[in-house]
Amino acid sequence: MPSPENFLPPDIPATWGAMEKLYDSGKARAIGASNFSCKKLEDLLAIARVSPAVNQVECHLIWQQDKLRKLCQSRGLHLSAYSPLGSPGTYGSSVLTNPIVISVAEKLQKTPAQVALRWDLQMGQSVLPKSSNEARIMENFDIFDWSIPEDLMAKFSEIKQARLLRMEFAVHPLSVYKTLEDFWDGEI
Repeated sequence: MPSPENFLPPDIPATWGAMEKLYDSGKARAIGASNFSCKKLEDLLAIARVSPAVNQVECHLIWQQDKLRKLCQSRGLHLSAYSPLGSPGTYGSSVLTNPIVISVAEKLQKTPAQVALRWDLQMGQSVLPKSSNEARIMENFDIFDWSIPEDLMAKFSEIKQARLLRMEFAVHPLSVYKTLEDFWDGEI
């Protein structure tokens, strides 16, 4: 059983202050956040002297993060999507096998992965896809000279939303985050 000293409460103000010092010294050209919910981001922005340049989060067609995206846009923060393909084969739901994604891909004569990546770009966020397959890496680059029409973009709002990367490792009875609801501030 883990010991209580392994579950120190996070001190985001002190951590952010240290990051601001790195920024001020020129050792970092920009500083950002990762996996910050709307609440955590608002709390950070309330104390930050230097705003985060980016919030890197799970974001894809099955977890679109609309509320967080709008918050980032309104505050001038860039949203960067990791796992934009939903970590195929790793978790329950899959972006690449979603019937709506497949239907749109077929209409556009593109792959589901290309459609998923293009959606992120059209939503204004950068993508961080991962692959070790050279053919898929090349396919992932073929997303810049076309776009998804508005009528097909609207179809994506019909996709049932589910966070795939839940971060169960971060919750524990001894932790400040006793449940996933605590960790994600109810955004799950």
